[in-house]
Amino acid sequence: MFRRPLAAFAACWIAGGASAATFGRAGVLLAGLSLAAALAALALVRGIGPRTAAACALAYALAAVHRVWTDERNVTELAELAEAAEAGEPPAAVEAVLTIDSVPRIDGDRVMFRARLESAAFGGGEPRELRGERVQVRIRLKEEAELETASRWRRGDRAAVSGVLERPGEAVNFGGFDYRAYLYRHRIHWLLEAKSADSLEPLGRGGGAGLTVLRAMDRLRESLAGRMESLFSGRQSGYMNGLVLGVREQLDPELYAGFAELGLTHILAISGLHVGVFLLGVGFLLRLVRLPRETTLELTAAAVPFYVLLTGASPSVVRAGLMAMLGLAAARMNRLKDGMNLLAAAALAMLLYDPYYLSDIAFQLSFAVTAGLIALVPPVRRALPPLKRGRAVADLLVVTVVAQAVSFPLTVFYFNRFHLLSLPANAILVPFISFVILPLGTVALLISFLWPDAGRLLARAAEAANDATFRLVEKLAERLELATIWSSPPLWWILAWYGALLLIASRLPDRSSEREKTSEGGQETETLDLHAAPGRPHAEPRFNPAGRRRMRARIILPAAAAVLLLAYAYQPDRFDRSAIVSFLDVGQGDAVLIRTPTGRHILVDGGGTLRFEKPGDEWRRRLDPYDVGKDVVVPLLMKRGVRRLDLVVASHLDTDHIGGLSAVLKAIPAKALLWNGTLSGKEDGEALLRLADARGLRLIAAHSGLAPYRLDDGTELTVLWPAAEPLTSDGRMPVMRDQNGRSVVLQLALEGFTFLLPGDIGVAEERVIIARRQETGADIDVMKIAHHGSRHSTAAEWLDYWRPREAVISAGRNNVYGHPHPDTLGRIAAAGARVRRTDQNGETQYRIAGGTLSVRTANGGQPVNHN
Repeated sequence: MFRRPLAAFAACWIAGGASAATFGRAGVLLAGLSLAAALAALALVRGIGPRTAAACALAYALAAVHRVWTDERNVTELAELAEAAEAGEPPAAVEAVLTIDSVPRIDGDRVMFRARLESAAFGGGEPRELRGERVQVRIRLKEEAELETASRWRRGDRAAVSGVLERPGEAVNFGGFDYRAYLYRHRIHWLLEAKSADSLEPLGRGGGAGLTVLRAMDRLRESLAGRMESLFSGRQSGYMNGLVLGVREQLDPELYAGFAELGLTHILAISGLHVGVFLLGVGFLLRLVRLPRETTLELTAAAVPFYVLLTGASPSVVRAGLMAMLGLAAARMNRLKDGMNLLAAAALAMLLYDPYYLSDIAFQLSFAVTAGLIALVPPVRRALPPLKRGRAVADLLVVTVVAQAVSFPLTVFYFNRFHLLSLPANAILVPFISFVILPLGTVALLISFLWPDAGRLLARAAEAANDATFRLVEKLAERLELATIWSSPPLWWILAWYGALLLIASRLPDRSSEREKTSEGGQETETLDLHAAPGRPHAEPRFNPAGRRRMRARIILPAAAAVLLLAYAYQPDRFDRSAIVSFLDVGQGDAVLIRTPTGRHILVDGGGTLRFEKPGDEWRRRLDPYDVGKDVVVPLLMKRGVRRLDLVVASHLDTDHIGGLSAVLKAIPAKALLWNGTLSGKEDGEALLRLADARGLRLIAAHSGLAPYRLDDGTELTVLWPAAEPLTSDGRMPVMRDQNGRSVVLQLALEGFTFLLPGDIGVAEERVIIARRQETGADIDVMKIAHHGSRHSTAAEWLDYWRPREAVISAGRNNVYGHPHPDTLGRIAAAGARVRRTDQNGETQYRIAGGTLSVRTANGGQPVNHN
């Protein structure tokens, strides 16, 4: 890298920006001093030139200052409203004049776009002029007829909007998605919520020349997407729009999930591959008119920004477009340099424009994989013996393997999943989609404007190819036993992995100069490359045992280091003997994750999304509806490295407790399901039981006569309720529509501490449980308050009997039920228990280690220890 000063400068710039984004000022200074010392040491041993070392140190400092300067200016103009919101004040009513500066997206009954405020009046007061405060606007449509009105809204429109202004939500679970931080990186500090299309009054066209150009591109993209929908039917149209135009709003969620499972979503992101196909097409057309080489290069470079804007200007296509333009410009001047310098220049340009690109997943993956291909493919290819046949296949396999190895740490960090069939799936499908389906779809789209019948014919051929692709993706993605789950690794591990890859590549033998073996008089002859590149081993004869031993010795240490890194990342808590009970924040519902000291896992309930859809409201459905199991619980479990659930408990079959469990069972293997032994008469409950049976889980009907469930020496789960196995006279499971009273009540003994999980039982069940127990009282450490803090649960005698030190209430923010009820809170306070609420504190996590119980919450409060 240091032989390429621009690449070294860019790497140090990235380090400076990352340090400023991650550490405080002291941490940035310490990291900078460490980097300066390392650069000085390299300069002393002549591993780097003094000027390059000085430039790298300067890059680190400038990038850190640039990021800090950007952060200090990334503040809201409405500071007093922000303070009020943080103090718990309700959202402020606002009447604002704004300019739409993104494409409005309609999904069911919701319209979303970003806008810049020109003025705003709060609480009926005087309008206040603003300097373009950016907001995320969400409008909930009332009637289906409003869809037509919303479809006319465009980027660049000025409008008056009436609604409420509120702060975006922060992460409410440890490791969960932080919407506020996400919007902050887009310089947005507020959500503007409005009801009905009537809340937006158009005021004509606004914005400057930039918005006018983007608006024109939006119209062209919309026109092309409409044409694509006329050529392709069903889910094919959404797929082809995503593949060719980068329009992914109508992409089938289940199809996308299959691609994601196999690590194939990059093919749907407009990137270098698509830019390359576009440049080939432009170059071909320009060569048809026999333009000079210089003119062809100039026109091709000029066409790149058009394509970047047309396809949405995502970080990956911006990176590819910048590299293409820089490369074409260098070729025009006959000064074409290597790809790493072009990549470095593109990275510097993007980060100078917006340092927040560094936190963008697409930016990280795009640049990491491209840099990896540039740095690692040549040495790996040179290490292979010369091939007379199959060279293209070998090159494809090398590129696929390198891309997988480079993207692996970022993939498991962000998505916590790696499918073992990802490598063959990418090797087979990426070239097929890239060189067959993508050109077919592009040509079909373009030719359809001139010759519709030919466009439709090509579209039918593309659909047949797509059908084959979809079948293969679905077949491979079904192999869940090959889908490995990884907890998010630390930063040091990611850097160590890349270091191991570079070290392995640098120590591979160079066989590129070997001559083909010839047979003369029965003797084989080979020559060595005596002019091997500095720092690389000389070519080793394959038949030479000593050369083979030296080659193995050179790569065995970095290869062993890579294996050890993989072993650590797969199970980083291998030697952690702490136990953890996490009351997850799933809104108005319950979900409790238990980790035992031996690393086994129990999930009690999985939350659920309550839907109140009336007949005729089908238009309100989102393309990919929110599901608390799929969108919250499963990602959290994966991020924490939960690869198998030893027990899943459904306390009862109400949706707010089991609605998310189906997504959990589909994503994570489980051994057994414990539930109250009844049916609810509702589809979601019966669907869960059918799914559990189909997945091979052992179904256990809970009742107080069951033997305690032991997972290890320090973990025991005892069922206190229901009292008896609920079978009817003919041996069938009864249907009980009122499920609360049949909730499974569990007493968890964990490393000497006791937790009580009572589901949604009421006062009547509490009294029966107390009466059935022989003890006169029991001291417990943590009680989950029944039924989200309802006034009809958690009686004073229940609290007096158990005498909990801590009480956890799982409830949704601003829920319509008024949970927790003030009377219940009063009874808990009178019992002397410390209350923690997911609606206020987010996830509440108890950790047992060294005989001590400690607690921390995701939102507010320092960790507290209980001995």
